[in-house]
Amino acid sequence: MRMAEVSAKFELSQDTLRYYERIGLIPPVNRNNNGIREYNEDNLRWVEFIKCMRSAGLPIEALIEYVNLFQQGDCTLSARKDLLIEQREQLRLRIEEMVQTMGRLDSKIENYGQSLHETEKALSRS
Repeated sequence: MRMAEVSAKFELSQDTLRYYERIGLIPPVNRNNNGIREYNEDNLRWVEFIKCMRSAGLPIEALIEYVNLFQQGDCTLSARKDLLIEQREQLRLRIEEMVQTMGRLDSKIENYGQSLHETEKALSRS
């Protein structure tokens, strides 16, 4: 699969794909005789994984660490699991904060609704 197709499939810019390859988040992508990148299934799995983890809020640094550990082999299984557990906890805290923020927004919106209703009632009395 060529870069433009991968870019469209995963909704990532081609610059982002090049960046991920350059910093080692995805393995080097083979190139055809014309120098055009040809993504294989392994590359696509890494792109999907990295996109998922970025969507969850994992920082690039944590992903680089994870990939480096992965490349070292099975002796790093525990360290990789620990890294993911730590990142999951960070995500849980962000979700908790977002839920609290949503409650505040809902409350503010409700206040505006009540205020608007009172203003409309006052206008109808005029």
